[in-house]
Amino acid sequence: MEISRRKFIGVGAAAAASLTLDRTARADILGEASGSVSGLTRSATRPVVVSSANGIRGVARAYDMITRQNADTLDAIIAGVNIQELDPEDQSVGLGGLPNEEGVVQLDASCMHGPTKRAGAVGALEDIATPSLVAKAVMDYTDHIMLVGAGAKKFALEMGFKEQNLLTEKSRRDWLRWKACLNPFDNWLDTRSDSAPPPRTTSIPFDDPLHVKFTTGTINMNAVNAAGDMSSVTTTSGLSWKVPGRVGDSPIIGAGQYCDNTVGAAGSTGRGEANIKTCGGFLIVEFMRQGMSPDEACMKTIDRVIAMTERRLLDERGRPLFDLQFYALAKDGRFGSATAYEGARFAVADSQGARLVPMPFKFSRAERPQMPEVRCRRA
Repeated sequence: MEISRRKFIGVGAAAAASLTLDRTARADILGEASGSVSGLTRSATRPVVVSSANGIRGVARAYDMITRQNADTLDAIIAGVNIQELDPEDQSVGLGGLPNEEGVVQLDASCMHGPTKRAGAVGALEDIATPSLVAKAVMDYTDHIMLVGAGAKKFALEMGFKEQNLLTEKSRRDWLRWKACLNPFDNWLDTRSDSAPPPRTTSIPFDDPLHVKFTTGTINMNAVNAAGDMSSVTTTSGLSWKVPGRVGDSPIIGAGQYCDNTVGAAGSTGRGEANIKTCGGFLIVEFMRQGMSPDEACMKTIDRVIAMTERRLLDERGRPLFDLQFYALAKDGRFGSATAYEGARFAVADSQGARLVPMPFKFSRAERPQMPEVRCRRA
């Protein structure tokens, strides 16, 4: 067992390290998508890899591994998301992810392997940059599906994963800026106020305007090979400034991602709390099982999310005050997506190359509710 564990970590770490240099994916932008899904044709000859837009490099890498190295679909897409997990400039996943309200980066991930019907997940994992690989290790080496918190970290260290500080200077500055903007009566001072003393750590030269970064960034990736075998993975640093211990949909099997080797795979990005209540990944696959196209299944699930959303998160016309995107891949190679509001794109890699494709949308840009800007207060 010890030999196989070392081999697992060695292969995973070597692949992950090489991926940070893979920036060859071309980002071709196709024509604008219609709000309707009835006229869209999104099909391809297997293999196909799809993901959220931030996975454009990853889908290219995964497709290359599947077609040229005959890699397993799960190994390929995990290698694909490792690119973002190890990129300190991507503040939505892995190294450099935006932290919780205490300044601690907590990561979530889950994966499913279609051929073996197995799955693994980790939640609130600290100090390990590649939670997708830890999730796969849970799948490969335990009889469990999910490990969380301190137990997940202990398991990762026992498996040979490297412990490191995930809070980069860039993310730390954004966190301090958020702390300064909590409310006028807290103990944090606006560091741009002329009358304020320096912050308790170091002076932060924030750029104007004084906007506060707030993200729900995630990467979901799904793949099918020439034989029709499928896998899915989702990884995230979760909602920025979240309450410590908060877990979104990404590590929840059936919500953040789901894979059925007889039908297809699906996943999501955006507000995890909204998706958990609809089991979005599972629901999309079930809609495809009933005969819907991937685009139709994703849009139907968007409708279900809105129907299940509490009133405080909807505007006066019943439109969501948050973003949510779904991605789907059928066993035959058809792919699709849907988003609440116009403007999002997703990544696809197939025989035509790696490219960004506009997503079908429920509401136009003009229909998006106008949210008030969050700015730092001045003393």
